[in-house]
Amino acid sequence: MNRATIAKLLTSQAGFAALVLRVPVGIILFAHGAQKLFAWFGGYGLEGTGQWMASIGLEPGYLMALMAGSAEFFGGIALLIGLLIRPAAVVVAFTMVVAIFSTHFSNGLFMSNNGYEYALTLLAVSVALAIQGGGKLAVDNVLVKKI
Repeated sequence: MNRATIAKLLTSQAGFAALVLRVPVGIILFAHGAQKLFAWFGGYGLEGTGQWMASIGLEPGYLMALMAGSAEFFGGIALLIGLLIRPAAVVVAFTMVVAIFSTHFSNGLFMSNNGYEYALTLLAVSVALAIQGGGKLAVDNVLVKKI
């Protein structure tokens, strides 16, 4: 990639609104990824999550758990600190689309029925961040000044 492309990827005029979106969502994604990868916060870790993913048809389950957990864990950290926001947000958005259609869609909208409202909310925030970038107080702002 050339400098102009990298600068365009990192530059954001979003202000503080992006910060308000990315910090809480980053924390949530980090925690959900940690559940899948490391069995933190009451999660089942890679083995348990992989078995569950295989049981719903996402094969190979262990690899799917590793991919989903990594997208959430590392994507959450990236959103939290504002590092490579657009690529991280796109990965998270893709992960939420898979979650919606593989697990939640058939249950309807509401979380009380294991529906897709929560994943849809994370998808909406991720798409917004992919469009607008990290805004103020993002590491991307430091990186763009160095190129």
